[in-house]
Amino acid sequence: MSNSPATVPARHWHRLADGRLQCDICPRFCRLHEGQAGACFVRARWGERMLLTTYGRSSGFCVDPIEKKPLHHFLPGTPVLSFGTAGCNLACKFCQNWDISKAREIDRLNDAASPDAIAEAAVRLGCRSVAFTYNDPVVFLEYAADVAAACHRRGLKTVAVTAGYMTAAARSDFFAHIDAANVDLKGFSEGFYRKLCAADLAAVLETLEYLRHRTTVWLEITTLLIPGENDGDEELHALARWIVGHLGGDVPLHFSAFHPDWKMTGTPATPAATLSRARAIALSEGMRFVYTGNVHDPEGGSTWCPVCGRLLVERDWYRLGRWNLLAPTPGEPTGRCRSCGAAIPGYFEAEPGHWGARRLPVRLQDAVR
Repeated sequence: MSNSPATVPARHWHRLADGRLQCDICPRFCRLHEGQAGACFVRARWGERMLLTTYGRSSGFCVDPIEKKPLHHFLPGTPVLSFGTAGCNLACKFCQNWDISKAREIDRLNDAASPDAIAEAAVRLGCRSVAFTYNDPVVFLEYAADVAAACHRRGLKTVAVTAGYMTAAARSDFFAHIDAANVDLKGFSEGFYRKLCAADLAAVLETLEYLRHRTTVWLEITTLLIPGENDGDEELHALARWIVGHLGGDVPLHFSAFHPDWKMTGTPATPAATLSRARAIALSEGMRFVYTGNVHDPEGGSTWCPVCGRLLVERDWYRLGRWNLLAPTPGEPTGRCRSCGAAIPGYFEAEPGHWGARRLPVRLQDAVR
């Protein structure tokens, strides 16, 4: 392992009195003997140090619309180069990317990719940002940080799609390199997190408050609604009230539809009506930007002015239509409603991007030739 180019020293760990090494990247605090890996499979002990075993290796690259992350208030319509590695520090029974996040074998990582090569490919492909996604990027923090530095040197933004399950030290380290994040708030009860994710809710809420109040990272939230598990009215009201009370009503919230997968193939897919009901509940609690995802719902996918009700950004799946935002003033990314002038929080430009709904798989070696 120590001779592998995919293996680099890890950050955020310490030695215990009994000789084990404790990983401090997330609240699992895996305590490892020689040769053991943590619950994520990719942070491992080798001799007297902790290593990341997936540095410079990816499970694949794809150019996506930024709205697929989903981010609706961050450079709308622009392309983002997305990639992940392997492993995850949660154990969600409903994982929609289980073939990547649950991968234990290094052979699952097909593309060798240096940070500079990723950034250069993103530039050549016309992307405005690079997203760490598919599996949770906190488990490859060291790699993500180096990729982010290479991206920032070239004027690219960085995006994290994460469950937010990390310690305070890892949280401040990781998000120092990130421009925008979508955090999966998987439910709003400790019971849900323990039963279906083998994790706890409190750490995720701490991440959300940290991002909102102590960083400049643009924040959006996604909740995957699972029939009979986290889609009840009481829980949805509580979730929206917490966001409004602790983060503010301007944080965009996305409700997305579950489809049977991984260890929950017997659970039915989420009806579109459930997403519409959740959206109405969140709006009734004072949230101003609430979206539906994974279903065809142009109204629920579009951005509306919370003051005058005008359609601001029309979306049909990932295609943008009408655009009624005034150009932001120099140095100020916040848009404004063309009708009433209300400020619309986010990172907008004078015109939307035109990437559309395309999904373009990429071989990195070809992109940088």
